[in-house]
Amino acid sequence: MATSLISRRHLMHSGGGAMAGYSVLRLAGSSLAFQSDAEVIPWLDQPEENPVPEAIVNQIVWEELDSWITPNEEFFIIKHFNAPELNEADWQLQITGLVDNPLSLTLAHLRAREQEERTVTLECSGNSAFPFNKGLVSNAAWTGVSLASLLEEAGIQEHGREVVFWGADAGEQVWREATITEQFARSMSVSDAMAPENLIATEMNGEQLPHMHGFPARLIAPGWYGVANVKWLTKIEVRDSRYQGNFMARDYVTIREEAVGGESVWTFTSVGRGRLKSAPARVTRTGDRYSIMGAAWGAQVGGVDVRIDDGAWQPATLTEGDGSGFTWTFWTMDWDAPAAGEHTVTSRAIDADGAIQPAADDPYLTARTTYWENNGQITRQILIS
Repeated sequence: MATSLISRRHLMHSGGGAMAGYSVLRLAGSSLAFQSDAEVIPWLDQPEENPVPEAIVNQIVWEELDSWITPNEEFFIIKHFNAPELNEADWQLQITGLVDNPLSLTLAHLRAREQEERTVTLECSGNSAFPFNKGLVSNAAWTGVSLASLLEEAGIQEHGREVVFWGADAGEQVWREATITEQFARSMSVSDAMAPENLIATEMNGEQLPHMHGFPARLIAPGWYGVANVKWLTKIEVRDSRYQGNFMARDYVTIREEAVGGESVWTFTSVGRGRLKSAPARVTRTGDRYSIMGAAWGAQVGGVDVRIDDGAWQPATLTEGDGSGFTWTFWTMDWDAPAAGEHTVTSRAIDADGAIQPAADDPYLTARTTYWENNGQITRQILIS
């Protein structure tokens, strides 16, 4: 299925009643961003060489962004352990733990159930924290079975409090003096797991879920950072207490110093839901006309402002998005008669309630000692000749 068809078709009838009242597609007729004859001017601050290709397997290239839906082969990929090759004939998804009716589902069982589609933007919580990882965000249409429907069928017992999602990928971890082999796993509360938008996805952009995106099935939790969207899913377990594995209690933990009563207090929070963010994607030129295009995500986007150099913030035009708060929204701004030379381009997103994406030097961000959940404003550098 062609990517352009997925994008337009999905925008026209995605989400059913949940999308009622939202603007489905907003077009800016003056945008030069996607015109075929427009010249893309590369950013001066190109990403540095990736020092961890075994972990950061793929990133998007912002200057090449030309579709609201990210093609499967361009979607970013993060790998924490191995990349297990699972056989459809042998694979089963177990729903177990504190449930009345444990389930064992094959891929055929999942495909035979009512299918739902969600278009969801995923972002790595470490995206843009370093000079080499500017492109760890992408948007795709995911198809699968409602997670809530499976949990309801299994019947969560009264004392069930937490739902753990286990992947087949595993690797060695050192805990004090012990070296263990740990499966990748993440958890969320029962109430979070029962959110109607959550999917057990078996398709991505109209195709079978690719191997590196979690075949045969993965969790898609709209609104959560990518780490929560467990790949190579094998088991969903209901527990009566919080799971404290490596990727909940030690890694993907934001450590921040806060002032309480005149004293410094250190807080430790597990990475969870995404945060409001935006990025300039590309600058294009057609003749003597210039345009800046970008994306905003992490909340229901109400607007985007753009600043050139140290000038005033100027409103951009929102051009493509579904209004759900779970996908990115594209924006564009015409750049009239830029002077020759080097310039900086900064964007800031504004959500539907008026909250503004923080500056890169915002004290709430700079108080962190870890690099997760970095949603500060992004500035890019460009040369106009």
